Amino acid sequence: MSKKTVVVGIALMSAIAAYAEAGARTDTEWRLPGVLFNAMVSEKNVAITRAVAYGPGPRQKLDIYRPAPEADRKAIVMFFYGGGWRRGERATYRFIGAALAAQGYIAVIPDYRLYPQSVFPAFMEDAALAYAYVAKNLATGAEKRRIVLMGHSAGGYIAALLALDKRYLAEAAPDAPPPAAVVGLAGPYSFDPTAWPRTRKIFAAAAANPDRARPVAFASAETPPMFFSRGANDQVVAAFNADDLASALRAKGVFVENKLYPGLGHVGLLLTLSRPFRWRAPVLDDSIAFMDQALGEAKVTALR
Repeated sequence: MSKKTVVVGIALMSAIAAYAEAGARTDTEWRLPGVLFNAMVSEKNVAITRAVAYGPGPRQKLDIYRPAPEADRKAIVMFFYGGGWRRGERATYRFIGAALAAQGYIAVIPDYRLYPQSVFPAFMEDAALAYAYVAKNLATGAEKRRIVLMGHSAGGYIAALLALDKRYLAEAAPDAPPPAAVVGLAGPYSFDPTAWPRTRKIFAAAAANPDRARPVAFASAETPPMFFSRGANDQVVAAFNADDLASALRAKGVFVENKLYPGLGHVGLLLTLSRPFRWRAPVLDDSIAFMDQALGEAKVTALR
């Protein structure tokens, strides 16, 4: 590959990242950059199974990314994407599934119902139903693979609330083991979504009891270990969200890591999981180190 090609590629990826960051700040779509980004980023030895139904609805499908046998960490990461509970599709986040699988995890990325077709708690019910599918079909067998929940922005909220409010899994997956850990990237865990203008209608069903829709309200000693990451330049999700939940969990004796990464914005934090942007911050390495510790696994050398 010529030096000119490399320079052009880096410039294009940087432009995509900047476009995505601007879209997150203004609550607009960034599907096209996501598709372009996926086309430019590749990971070796990853097998993908697409459009697996976990429920009867058109949005109730998931993609599965499997690692090479020699890299298999015998664990599953379910990744929930963001988009303000209004937009998003699993295909846009192929680079996340591939990155996790290249590091040795079975990665699962589900779609879920979105506003205005659905409102809270429909997306939580979908997340629980997807978890039930994963627990039954992927976490069984001799290895008894444990499940880690991971999400970015609104997806980080979904991952955290699914682990914290046990009613969702009790209904959808009563026989499934609980999540082993949670990795949240720039999630809004503490704000009141019933009072914020952009989310008021989405969470109208919780208006009489806002704590029903606030992950921080469910902090308990039974919560699995959690890892929070956020960019210092994030202009979408305020810092108090991770700080409040981290403090509440630590007060209950739960192991929590809460890391701030300089120079990163809301989407930039997520893009560091992809190969071209890992030099910007060790978000992927830190997440894997946390998951290894939470899962009690011996350290496995990650593929690069």
